Amino acid sequence: MANIVNYIQDTYHELAHKVSWPTWTELQNNTIIVVIGSVIFSLLIFVMDFIFGINPSTYFWKGVLGLIYP
Repeated sequence: MANIVNYIQDTYHELAHKVSWPTWTELQNNTIIVVIGSVIFSLLIFVMDFIFGINPSTYFWKGVLGLIYP
């Protein structure tokens, strides 16, 4: 039981005193970068799905799942 208490105390000390946490400004900037990257990546996936999902006989968009499951 003493080992568990020692582990929790060491973990708290490590997180409270040794970890360098980002500032609020750095956190906001990194969040904006992640959101922009996610939007760009999702748009690329949508464009690929749109291009590969067009049925040539009807020119109706069914998406990639429409090609897999006719």
